[in-house]
Amino acid sequence: MMVEATKKKSKKTKKSSRTHGLITLAMPNSPVSEQFRTLRTNIQFSMIDKKLKSLAVLSATPAAGKSTVAANLAVTFALQGNQVLLVDCDLRRPSVHREFGILNNEGLTNLLANHVGKGIDDYLHTSEVSGLSILTGGPVPPNPAELLSSNRMKQLEMDVAERFDLVIYDTPPLLGFTDGQILSGRVDGTIFVVHFGEDMKEDVLKAADSLKMVNANVLGVVYNRAPGGQKEHSYYYGYQDEE
Repeated sequence: MMVEATKKKSKKTKKSSRTHGLITLAMPNSPVSEQFRTLRTNIQFSMIDKKLKSLAVLSATPAAGKSTVAANLAVTFALQGNQVLLVDCDLRRPSVHREFGILNNEGLTNLLANHVGKGIDDYLHTSEVSGLSILTGGPVPPNPAELLSSNRMKQLEMDVAERFDLVIYDTPPLLGFTDGQILSGRVDGTIFVVHFGEDMKEDVLKAADSLKMVNANVLGVVYNRAPGGQKEHSYYYGYQDEE
């Protein structure tokens, strides 16, 4: 039985007059919002033989826009009536809290490092979107990769998979860190975000190779800030690393 994502202990998301990159909330009828809905549909159809329960959103390099894509995807899935949890796993540079205008005093780092007294409900934030809960990254730890590869993290992944319809993980960039690679091999599917016109082809291919090493299931590629009028986000369904 599905457990409600918003329990009494969950923190209320502080209302903000504006959100950083949540176009799916600010402009739900825009072409970009429609692209996110199309991306949602294609992700769902890509998992016909298995229900998609966990999704990692990652990029080759920093500042590709993966956190904005993860947040808008989380909103889009929740608006469909799903119970969704968005987890900020970019513990070196957490930013999901800024997308929703909420505090990041405590979060995933505290949950994984805490051994007594507190559970996930003590760190969850609710949002203005019904069915969407957020677990921020929390303070930057000295050992992000160790935390994400720990048994406590693996247990958390199993627990939230039982509790929510979909868990979306905003992961660190693949190049230079092992964190994103660690998570991408454990989730049901991944979405690879490429900053159009900024990411170098060799960096993208190198990141793709790192995903192959852990047998990651790449469901699609999002080209962020691709040209085309108001279409700041576009995507190609499926993944290729051809020359």
